[in-house]
Amino acid sequence: MPEGPEEEGGPEMLSYRALAQRLVADGIVERMTHQRLSQIAREDPDFPPVIKVGRTNAVDYRLAGAYFRKRRTRPGWRSDLKGQPPAASE
Repeated sequence: MPEGPEEEGGPEMLSYRALAQRLVADGIVERMTHQRLSQIAREDPDFPPVIKVGRTNAVDYRLAGAYFRKRRTRPGWRSDLKGQPPAASE
């Protein structure tokens, strides 16, 4: 029986920079930077485990891909472009 990607070998560890590029290339996210990945990893307890490899942070691509496929974004109001958000009506 052929093995699928989930059954092949061990984890596929990528640096934040490589992970950001791969997530975009694979169409999982529209855009991503390594800085944003770092922020998400710090702030979201559901982010996949981060492993230190020398001075670099690395994440298993298979876990990160699944995480970003399920992740729902909540974009904020761009006050630098649109001014202050409208007041909530009561």
